[in-house]
Amino acid sequence: MTSRFFMSDSGSSESESEEEIREPTNFLARFSDDEEDTKRVVRSAKEKRYEELQNIIKNIKNYKKNKDLASLHSSFEDLCRAYIKAAVVIEKEDGGKIPRFYIRCLVELEDYLNMIWDDKEGRKKMNKNNAKGLATMRQKLRKYVKDFENELTAFRENPDVGDSDEEEEDLAEQDGGSDAEDDMLTPAAFKKETSVASGDSRIAVDRMAAGDDADDEDEYSDWGSDSDESSSDSDPGGLVPLREKFLKKTVTREEDETKKKHRSERKKEPKAPKEADGGWETVKKGSVIPTEKPKMFGKDDEISIKSVTNKLNEIIAARGKKGTDRKEQIELVHELMGIARENNLGNAMYIKIQYHLIMSIYDYAPSGSDAMKPELWEKVLKKIEELLEMLLDMPDLSIGSNITEEDENLETSPYRVHGDVVTIIDRMDVEFCKLVKACDAHSNEFIVKLRDEVKVCKIIDTMLDYQEKHGLVPDVCRIYLRKIEHVYYKYDKKAADQARGKIPESEETSLKLMEKLCSYIYVRDNTDRLRTRAVLCHIYHMALHDRWYQARDLMLMAHLQDTIQHSDLPTQILYNRTLVQLGLCGFRHSHIKEAHNALLDIQSGGRAKELLAQGLLPLRQNERTSEQEKQEKERQIPFHMHINLEMLECVYLVSAMLIEIPYMAAHEFDARRRMISKSFHHQLKNSERQSLVGPPESMREHVVAASKAMRNGNWRTARDLLLNEKMNGKVWDLFHNADEVREMLGRKVQEESLRTYLFTYSHVYDSISLVTLSEMFELPHATVHAIISKMIINEEIMGSLDEPTFCLVMHKTEPSQLQSLSLQLADKLHNLVENNDRILDQKPFFQRNMQGGGYRDRQKPWGGNTGRDRRDGQDRQDRGGRGDYMDRRSNHIGERSDRGRDYMDRRRQD
Repeated sequence: MTSRFFMSDSGSSESESEEEIREPTNFLARFSDDEEDTKRVVRSAKEKRYEELQNIIKNIKNYKKNKDLASLHSSFEDLCRAYIKAAVVIEKEDGGKIPRFYIRCLVELEDYLNMIWDDKEGRKKMNKNNAKGLATMRQKLRKYVKDFENELTAFRENPDVGDSDEEEEDLAEQDGGSDAEDDMLTPAAFKKETSVASGDSRIAVDRMAAGDDADDEDEYSDWGSDSDESSSDSDPGGLVPLREKFLKKTVTREEDETKKKHRSERKKEPKAPKEADGGWETVKKGSVIPTEKPKMFGKDDEISIKSVTNKLNEIIAARGKKGTDRKEQIELVHELMGIARENNLGNAMYIKIQYHLIMSIYDYAPSGSDAMKPELWEKVLKKIEELLEMLLDMPDLSIGSNITEEDENLETSPYRVHGDVVTIIDRMDVEFCKLVKACDAHSNEFIVKLRDEVKVCKIIDTMLDYQEKHGLVPDVCRIYLRKIEHVYYKYDKKAADQARGKIPESEETSLKLMEKLCSYIYVRDNTDRLRTRAVLCHIYHMALHDRWYQARDLMLMAHLQDTIQHSDLPTQILYNRTLVQLGLCGFRHSHIKEAHNALLDIQSGGRAKELLAQGLLPLRQNERTSEQEKQEKERQIPFHMHINLEMLECVYLVSAMLIEIPYMAAHEFDARRRMISKSFHHQLKNSERQSLVGPPESMREHVVAASKAMRNGNWRTARDLLLNEKMNGKVWDLFHNADEVREMLGRKVQEESLRTYLFTYSHVYDSISLVTLSEMFELPHATVHAIISKMIINEEIMGSLDEPTFCLVMHKTEPSQLQSLSLQLADKLHNLVENNDRILDQKPFFQRNMQGGGYRDRQKPWGGNTGRDRRDGQDRQDRGGRGDYMDRRSNHIGERSDRGRDYMDRRRQD
């Protein structure tokens, strides 16, 4: 049976239908021959990707005509995905040149959405799906076209320039009549015959092939010519010629190039518009955008300070509003500055415009933790320098936030301008920190960005000089604090030499500068935050330069430890950094206990990195949200302000070792011994659990090995483990006065080893020679004498010094190891007996309750169970006898323990 596809649509004669039925075999044979002769056409990846894009664009055009915005939104997402797939092919074959038909689609889509959005009445009448699709797609398209900003601008400038790309021609072929409608019905489109008769399909094909324009023959050449196929009767094949017209034919490369050449010539050929009434006018695609921007002022407008100020206020009023183009704002303020300079409106006007220009650049920069673009950063630094130069050149001008816009005076002296220039400096400093934090700390880029700190400090110094002459007290305090925060963490060798007495106090150093700036804030600032930060920076700087006693006294007088928890997070981070620096200073000055106490809170929880804002630690229980992580990253300090965490941990562990080891030796048999440093004990326990302990490698292993050697009395090994080459390279060389620190540490190891030795072996000796101890630990005699005298005064050992013989005479008041164990056993037995007594006292009560009887049962008026009463009486007698025995036994043990305590008290008194 023959397929209906090859039959005529309407008006077919009976003879034609009979001819179809009479020759089925001939038809099948010819069909099979055509199948064999037809060759398979292989398309490239570029053609496939472009065809996919063009099909989606065609759907988009249809949806625009139907105003189906929901479907338009989904088609736009399909277009974006298809372009991502085609990007590889475009990069490979076209060198990354974006197809012109794709740019045209984006431009037309953007104009269409803007037109729909401006029609407020039409938007109100939209259904819910279309309104949602419009809002969502408009937002997505605005973000998407930012990547094609240059291409879109170039296309808008020349939308009708001919394009010889193959993809443009293929799109014209596929779109057909829809392009004519989108081209605003050009004259060439009206010349084409677009209507096809509803009669015989063959006649319709012939009418399309025989167009009025001779060039249209190339467009429909695949359909055949009239000379070859004038009528259906001329071909004995019946419907076969019609079928052949619908089959895809193999087109040679030469024919394809000829067609494309004809099309490009047709497009480039200018068509003169008719002059008669009703002539055609060529309309450009897309929205008509003027090539020149409208001028800010009219030709006849008077340009004065008042008019420029009003125009500036109009521009500023759009700041922060949704849909405001920030880049355009910067350009408008630039243009306004040029107009002001052309008309010589005065420096006061220039300063006002320059101030708002800087603020516009800040608005263009991304908010949050993202850093400003490098070109914007260089631009804002240059503009700030220009602003400060203008301010210094005008001593009769005052600028500040206290001046309202109504009180401004830009025409006559004294000039008054509304603006907060200190805020500009604060924002500049914040942006500098963002730039530095955005770089890899171990790259050359970080070093390059860090060089900008010289420019930043120079700008701050210039502003400081200006504020000292013309600024108010609160503004002076703010700029002073900004200067302090760029000085407090930097080490000044000249100031360190001054602290050690090598340089006279009269010379100017960073310590003098910090004293001056901080004292001004202490006296004149009215806000707690500025004063608190100034105190912390001052303490940090003094501790960094070995002013231990001044830094410690200032920390104690400020009482910050009581109120710091109510401060903001950056101030709390600064407090932690100051506390750490104070502990390191105490360690350098051999104040081990003070150093340990200062570092205890930071190191005890294992969160030093997070508390010092030098990095984020992974959370075990729950993860941070994206917003929390963003806030944590914003609070991080730049790398050049970091404190070395390994040095910090080593100092803490060594300080704990020097305190814990003598304490452990003094309270070896004390069950109630308290733990001074949990982290140090944790390291010791981890080392003791290991079955095989090798030579130490890490910093912690060195400290643990030194602790074991010190506990055993081998102070030389402990000192060598702490001061070997590995530890010097990792920790001690990081100190500015590394040789002094190593010397101090070796001396402290000797002194604490002496104390440990006396705690461990004092009960063995009747007397110990101080000379022998001095030779054993290689310490001066005066040092040994001072250490032992302090131990006797603090009642750490029971003994006395015999000055003529230079001996330490021990008083045998301390129990030996056996005596200590005996006392512990006696205490445990006493506790056990007391527990047994309490259990026995409670047992009769429970037994009576379990049996359901008791004293009331036995007091019944009738006889009752006399046998049970007798058993109860016997039980009470037995229990009474046992109770008396236990009482006598406990009293005997108590008397023995009392006699032992009296004996020990008499020994101590003797």
